[in-house]
Amino acid sequence: MTEIYSHSRLSTFENCRKKFEFRYVLGLPEDSEGVEAFVGKRVHEVLERLYEFVGRQQLPKLEQVISRYNANFDAQYDPERIRIVKSGLDKDFYRALGVRCLSNFYRRHYPFDADETLGLEQRVSFNLDESGEYVMQGIVDRIVRARDGAIEIQDYKTGSWIPTQSKLDQDRQLALYQIGVAAEYGAGEPIRLVWHYLAKDKICSSTRNPEELEVLKQDVIGLIDEIRATREFPAKKNALCNWCGYKGYCPAFGGQIPASHDATATATTATTTAATTAATTAATTAKTRPPTPASELG
Repeated sequence: MTEIYSHSRLSTFENCRKKFEFRYVLGLPEDSEGVEAFVGKRVHEVLERLYEFVGRQQLPKLEQVISRYNANFDAQYDPERIRIVKSGLDKDFYRALGVRCLSNFYRRHYPFDADETLGLEQRVSFNLDESGEYVMQGIVDRIVRARDGAIEIQDYKTGSWIPTQSKLDQDRQLALYQIGVAAEYGAGEPIRLVWHYLAKDKICSSTRNPEELEVLKQDVIGLIDEIRATREFPAKKNALCNWCGYKGYCPAFGGQIPASHDATATATTATTTAATTAATTAATTAKTRPPTPASELG
């Protein structure tokens, strides 16, 4: 079976191979979650719900949107699991961050009639190669048809950092999503990549041409080949370690895998190794065999 990759999976490998091993090779659950990720999830789910109501022509008031957010926040906030890393900040600060994000978005886009929603939290799956040996997937926050006819791939960000335009023009995640969206809605459709930086009430955008997307495909294929060939997963200390949900397991911080997970981890490793070997063999074979005639596909 061909492995399915995602931008998150690729980024995890690039940032820390030990975390990649914990999550994707051993299949271990995270023992905690950073509060920033928690707030991001709560904001995303409320915005999805908001647009569902808009689609039914039942536009809620801002007060109702905030009330739903607070209810979700309280229902799912587990102080034993949610980790606040930044000193001097507390639960109330992060609750207010989510309120600010939603309020900014609501006031900017009310009454939500500037575009047409094509998809909410929509999963896209696509091949990077003709033989189907390199498969990617992702979930797009919102896909819309803008007033000028372009399709927009929209992504919500709740953090305070806003990348430079040059960074956005090199962003891999939404560019990969463009490949999948274009396959579904038509390669000839004009597509924009749009980021909503909710905390700062700022919208940024970028575009990709076919040549740039082809380079991206080849770069990601090369990275997947590297992942498939990797057998050692050393820890890599970096600025993200304090937010890592596997820090308690990590040998770089004196951690170890809980005994309750040992048997599962061993079995998972064997299965993953076999699957990776098979995928690598298949990929090698695919590179050396002639392309399959179109008449034989499907």
